[in-house]
Amino acid sequence: MTHIFHVQGMSCGHCEKAIERAVRKIDPQAVVKASHTLASVEINHCSVTPDALIAVIQGEGYVVQNRD
Repeated sequence: MTHIFHVQGMSCGHCEKAIERAVRKIDPQAVVKASHTLASVEINHCSVTPDALIAVIQGEGYVVQNRD
C-alpha cells in the first residue's frame, strides 16, 4: 500500500533524510521518498498504520497537513 503525506517544514535534503530514517526505524522494509520541493512524503511497502507514520513524522518536528 502507498501512503502519501503532505508535509510542511522540510527545507533541504537533510530534512528529507531525517524523515526517511525515522520511518525506517519503525519499519525497516518501508520504501520512503521524502521531497522538500514537493512538500511530500511517499511511503510504500509499509506495515505500519498511517496514524503511526504521521506520529513519527511529527516527532521529527514536521507538520503533516493531510494524507492521500
